[in-house]
Amino acid sequence: MRLARLSRLVLPLILTACAATPPPPPPPPMPATTVSGSINTGALRDWRGIVRSADRDRYARRDAAWRLALEQARRQTGSGDLRSLGDLIEPGAARRDVTPPVGAYRCRTVKLGSQGGEQGLGYVVYDWFACRIEATPRGLKFSKTTGSQRPSGLLFPEDDRQMVMLGSLALAVEPPANSYGQRPERDLIAVLERIGEARWRLVIPWPQTESNLDLIELVPA
Repeated sequence: MRLARLSRLVLPLILTACAATPPPPPPPPMPATTVSGSINTGALRDWRGIVRSADRDRYARRDAAWRLALEQARRQTGSGDLRSLGDLIEPGAARRDVTPPVGAYRCRTVKLGSQGGEQGLGYVVYDWFACRIEATPRGLKFSKTTGSQRPSGLLFPEDDRQMVMLGSLALAVEPPANSYGQRPERDLIAVLERIGEARWRLVIPWPQTESNLDLIELVPA
């Protein structure tokens, strides 16, 4: 009798305590990912986790692109004044403190070598256009804002002398190219280097068309 009476007294207390205990919190949401599947935690630090294999190969063979492009440029006829470019076309011209300040830039493209071999121009030096470097939540971004070929992309820290850009190319009246990996035929990989007191270049090895090496010179506007 006592045991049954004790059970009747204790059981409601247990049920009340259980009802008062809050349920466990829900699990935290999964972190957002980029289209490539990498974790998006703000500024991207490792381009190797995003780059496509074709662009990784272009990057690995950039020294060969320099050699072939310069050999063709110095041997074949071209457009513009190649001799006036100075360190812009010197492979070993990179200096320390590569990170460029945010702001507006003047930029010009120099195409070296010809994918058409002897049938094409050995080099083309274009006029100046407008570019910019801007800060984004994912890091620094380069954009060429005028001209018929307008590359843009994110800049990844590599070392004190280089940053690596993964980008894409917009043509003619197309809107700005904003996404690497969405149109592989427009993707590009480039190396940003500082080659003067206030002078930078983007080195684009094995571009998709025309030349074997593209250089984009940048100076503050």
